[in-house]
Amino acid sequence: MNTLLLVAIGLVAVALYLPQWHTKRILQRFSAPHPTLPGTGSQFAEHLLKQQGLGHVRVEETSDGDHYDPLSKTVRLSPNNFHRNSLTAIVTAAHEVGHAIQDAQGYEALQRRTELVTRAQTFARFSGWALIALPILLVVIHSPILAALAFAIGFVSQFGGVLVNITTLPVELDASFNRAMPLLAQSNLLSPKELHSAKRILRACAMTYVAGSLSSLLNLWKWMKAIRR
Repeated sequence: MNTLLLVAIGLVAVALYLPQWHTKRILQRFSAPHPTLPGTGSQFAEHLLKQQGLGHVRVEETSDGDHYDPLSKTVRLSPNNFHRNSLTAIVTAAHEVGHAIQDAQGYEALQRRTELVTRAQTFARFSGWALIALPILLVVIHSPILAALAFAIGFVSQFGGVLVNITTLPVELDASFNRAMPLLAQSNLLSPKELHSAKRILRACAMTYVAGSLSSLLNLWKWMKAIRR
């Protein structure tokens, strides 16, 4: 039994951390300046946005990781991807523009994810304070209602993270393979070999979202197991 448990823990650890390691390795491999690409990631993003009739979408530098903000209509790129003309920068820019296209076309999965994230962030702020206050109140009042409320808040918070991760995966896959890859192919900037490398970059990044979904499910399971004790 102990051996099986150790094997299971090992497999879970590999499933959680191997995609992150692999993605980091792939991104670094293609992060060197490209000899023929004419512009940086930010310039390519701006070009694609104008080409798609999305000139109102801004492109900004960020230290919070590459992402598209559907609320402010902004493509945000990390410093390396904003300023460099590497293959990683170009592919990342195309991916984030893919999200902007989803938003402009009213892509339902993105709208659903945005709503879930907004609600989850609001609930996280509330639950953080509530989970600090409730144990103190339980010591003073000893009410089973407060205990049930603490359980409910913790469960909703954990389950909310699972929902956000699960709804994120199809949104990211669509932005990568149904939006970014056609944009990259139509740009005529990359050779067939480089397009294959671009697909490798996007595939590696997608696996990190699979790992994120698994991690959130594991956290929910550990929380439920701790509560049962």
